Amino acid sequence: MSIFRNMLLLASENKWMCSHVPNWKFVKMGVKKFMPGEETGDAFAAAEILSHDSIPVVFTYLGENITRPSDGDSVLNHYLDLIEKIAKEKSNIEISLKLTQLGLNLSNDDAYNRLKSIAAKTHEKSDGMLWIDMEGSDYTTRTIELYKRLKTEFDNIGLCLQAYLFRTENDLKKLLPLNPNIRLVKGAYKEPGTVAFAEKKDVDTNYLFLAKLLLKNFEGSRRIAFATHDAKLCSQILRESIHYSVNKNNFEFQMLYGINSHLQKDLIERRCNVRILISYGNFWYPWYMRRLAERPANVWFALKYIFR
Repeated sequence: MSIFRNMLLLASENKWMCSHVPNWKFVKMGVKKFMPGEETGDAFAAAEILSHDSIPVVFTYLGENITRPSDGDSVLNHYLDLIEKIAKEKSNIEISLKLTQLGLNLSNDDAYNRLKSIAAKTHEKSDGMLWIDMEGSDYTTRTIELYKRLKTEFDNIGLCLQAYLFRTENDLKKLLPLNPNIRLVKGAYKEPGTVAFAEKKDVDTNYLFLAKLLLKNFEGSRRIAFATHDAKLCSQILRESIHYSVNKNNFEFQMLYGINSHLQKDLIERRCNVRILISYGNFWYPWYMRRLAERPANVWFALKYIFR
């Protein structure tokens, strides 16, 4: 892991910085490159602009590791209201959430019950997917178990898997018989060398291996989302889809708002499915630092945005 990336990940976990840095005006300027705003209305406004080009989106309300059960109930109510509004707008918007935002760090059962309520509301109001984000490796097993439990009741549930974890190949193979909906990411948390690949080239190699595994075992009812801004990986995945006879209409690329828009445009022109993830909320600092750590170029994009 590069020293620069390591510094950014350490900064994302620093309590003093989490409390103070979000108040710095120039940092708020920089975050606008990757997040249209902190309010729900900001996210809908960005989604409306993307809809003019028929680009669907995923919303994620930022937050993690709540400290009180009442906070989990507030997040639950936020998502239930959001689902109602999405249904009213008749927009092609899906939802992605973190389980510690629902209280997984406090109680497995309480987090599951809140998740189930959101899944039921999503199933009732839309044909879209409810995506479950993957967080640090301490939560991987519990997240997968809750996903498997919920998948027995609802089909519109997707799970994020992280290519930088050694265990992900085995996790994916165990999930395949359940016909899972999978979003594959590289991974953006600070992990020890005992559980995760440290070098980018190794993460990229494993990402492509896992992508091949998903394509090789593709079934028509399954959703596959490749979440990456890596143009080389996107091209390799498209080649592998031809090799495994999977039509490119049967999977999608997911990318973050404001990052590598040229690649997004290129994939759309090649008639690939692209969905943009739009984040909002005032708990953006740790998320923002992890986004910068993913690609050093993101830092320069943010700085150019500040001084533009």
